Amino acid sequence: MTVRVGVLGATGAVGQRLIQQIDPHPDFELAALTASSASAGKSYREAAKWRVDSPIPADVADTTVVATDPDEVPDDVDLLFSSLPSSVGEEVEPAFVEAGYVMSSNSSNFRTDEDVPLTIPEVNADHLGLIEVQRDERGWDGALVKNPNCSTITMVPPLAALDEAFGLTDVRVSTLQAVSGAGYSGVTSMEIIDNAIPHIGGEEKKMETESRKLLGEFDGAEVHWNDAEVAASCNRIPTLDGHLENVWADTAEDVTVEDAAEALREYPSIDLPSSPDQLIKVFEDPDRPQPRLDRNQSDGMGISVGGLQETADGLQFNCLAHNTIRGAAGASVLNGELLLEEGYI
Repeated sequence: MTVRVGVLGATGAVGQRLIQQIDPHPDFELAALTASSASAGKSYREAAKWRVDSPIPADVADTTVVATDPDEVPDDVDLLFSSLPSSVGEEVEPAFVEAGYVMSSNSSNFRTDEDVPLTIPEVNADHLGLIEVQRDERGWDGALVKNPNCSTITMVPPLAALDEAFGLTDVRVSTLQAVSGAGYSGVTSMEIIDNAIPHIGGEEKKMETESRKLLGEFDGAEVHWNDAEVAASCNRIPTLDGHLENVWADTAEDVTVEDAAEALREYPSIDLPSSPDQLIKVFEDPDRPQPRLDRNQSDGMGISVGGLQETADGLQFNCLAHNTIRGAAGASVLNGELLLEEGYI
């Protein structure tokens, strides 16, 4: 079965990554590209300043970009991927879902709404059941599913493995986040070269709330958020791609480095095209993972963990993921695959 898909916000950084991920996909066929009114009517080649590290797909380059409006997207598009700015997505995405479109969105709006699935398929695929609640409560014919923030998605799979094995009580995280997480124009060279910025607006709150929802239990009607306390400090550093994070996880049960490493390695992946065979790779070397060396593990969809150390109350570790692939475009595509697998498309 080939699913016709569209990308909302196709000319931006995440939109370009989405096209890179979708163009060779075995199940998805690009059928619609949207952008602002300034780009509507132009070919994609003209509208997008292509910056991804592979050539612009030839069959996409000449596609005409349309306005981000439900009336402009063909009715036979089965699935939409949204990479819109949250301020735009908050207004536009409900209009598409009301019109009957199923949407996998990377935008931050609605992520913590009670009836909106926030999913990492390997961690909480069952949360997709919120779609039925969403349709009943909002009267939507389509469906809206979110993937989490790029920094949240880096630490949650390792935390899920540890929570399952030992129980989590408290989590503290300090991030070292790549500049691509801010978009192409988000941080100027004069700000970040020879520098580190110890604040990323809104990022701490996203990590502290989204992680607890992702690790929560779905009872068929609502998600009961995980009880662990989460505190985050987010920092921008001059790497291009790959968010590195230092995590302190306090556990309910005693944990050793050996038992934690086994739990992380054995944490299962999921049988979807974009999910790696091994979700979490554990390094024994204390100086790994590193962004430049490890961000492209499993085509950018893997999670790397290293620096495991026992603490008085649990475990300390470092984790890394490619922020624009696993943390954004790839996460949205994976959610699209889950929607297809579960029969919502």
